[in-house]
Amino acid sequence: MPEKSLKEKTVNGVLWNALNRFSAQGIQFVFNILIARILLPEDYGVVAMLSIFLAVSQTFIDSGFANALIQKKNRTEADYNTVFYFNIAISLLFCFLLWISAPAIAAFYKTPILTKITRIVCFNLIINAFGAIQHVKLTIDINFKTQAVISIISITAIGAVGLWMARKGYGVWALVVQSLVGSSVNTLLAWIFVRWRPKAVFSWKSLKEMFAFGSKLLASGLIDTVWGNMYSITIGKVLNPTALGVYNRAESFATFPSSNVYGLVQGVSYPVLCSIQDDRERLREAFRRFIKLFAYVTFPMMIGLAAVADPFIRLLLTDKWAESIPYLQILCFSLMWYPINGMNMTFPNVTGRSDLYLKMVVITKVLDVAVLFITIPLGLAAMCIGRICTAVIGFAICTQNIRILLDYGTLKQVKDFSTSLLHSLIMGLLVILVMRLSDSHLVKLLLGAGTGVAYYLLTSVIFKKEEFYYLKDIVKQKIGKR
Repeated sequence: MPEKSLKEKTVNGVLWNALNRFSAQGIQFVFNILIARILLPEDYGVVAMLSIFLAVSQTFIDSGFANALIQKKNRTEADYNTVFYFNIAISLLFCFLLWISAPAIAAFYKTPILTKITRIVCFNLIINAFGAIQHVKLTIDINFKTQAVISIISITAIGAVGLWMARKGYGVWALVVQSLVGSSVNTLLAWIFVRWRPKAVFSWKSLKEMFAFGSKLLASGLIDTVWGNMYSITIGKVLNPTALGVYNRAESFATFPSSNVYGLVQGVSYPVLCSIQDDRERLREAFRRFIKLFAYVTFPMMIGLAAVADPFIRLLLTDKWAESIPYLQILCFSLMWYPINGMNMTFPNVTGRSDLYLKMVVITKVLDVAVLFITIPLGLAAMCIGRICTAVIGFAICTQNIRILLDYGTLKQVKDFSTSLLHSLIMGLLVILVMRLSDSHLVKLLLGAGTGVAYYLLTSVIFKKEEFYYLKDIVKQKIGKR
């Protein structure tokens, strides 16, 4: 792909993906706050208990084939159709397994209502499977404009239904029904906007070829999924739905900025990096720029959120969620590493080395599980602190692959983002000091956020941060074209 074409596709992809993430997710954020003000922590805890079962099922359905299709250079119609029918078959199987396992799941958590809830939400698997290929084609084409439209409409429908049901007193069922509405609207719109239609074609050869690559992603995806929901399982089993609901809300708010920044850039970076996988120098520089952008944007967002967590939670969710404040603050320092670690972890897939990806997943998750079991007896706060330790150690581990593949290891990456980290920490301390000037939660939040943004932008200009001017040029180019 020519340099100009690559840069143009990257810029367009990032901007439309940004619109997708920060408008659609912004809408969802607002609806989530409104719904959380009505529902109880227990309601969120009950739904969170099912997260691992649905996530594992969805991982099996995908089987790594989405990334296999994106990574494959010469895709055929047989490839698309084979993955489509495979996804449908697996989704039916897991929907059936969840249906018959529903009573056992309810008994495990000692929460009888989970039987009915499980047998309803399991249909999301089938609905999502029908739209998977359409989303893959949009990603391959770096067509995030269409994905943005689909997401905004779907999120709005989800929020409206959930809020209406919450206000009508349906409790936990508001969360259950809105998930079905979201899956249905998303899949329907994918079929409307993407003209690809399945044909009566299935190739065992194609299945075997992609499974050779995708099977390693499946294994690593399963490990990652189980770990990602390990805390929900542990808290739901050892403690109670209320404690899980409090933790779930804290994790949700901490995950929101980091996962959206990662999803924003990673959704574009993966197909872009795949397109230049044979040019090591261009690949290294492109990867380095993505890492620096992640740090420049994510570090101040996460440290800033930790600093304003108290007025943020009390003002937006009311005091009934105050228990989640310290957990939110701790998790911010863990999840600030999520985009960088995710980029380092998944990069080997770009070069077809999914075996290295699997190896790193296994090593980091063994470490994660060990730390979790050590901290369980010490309480929920200790479990959250343990996540900070595993995030930092995980960074050191994941960068070993990048050192081998691109000669861009741990120390070189730290050097590249050290100033962003330093300015973010100073910004966080400044925000805490400024908020002491008022007792009003609203004034604290406005003062803290305003001071943090002003300080970070000012230091970016004074110290001539490359990432700041890069982002500024991107916005200027797009405005100029209009």
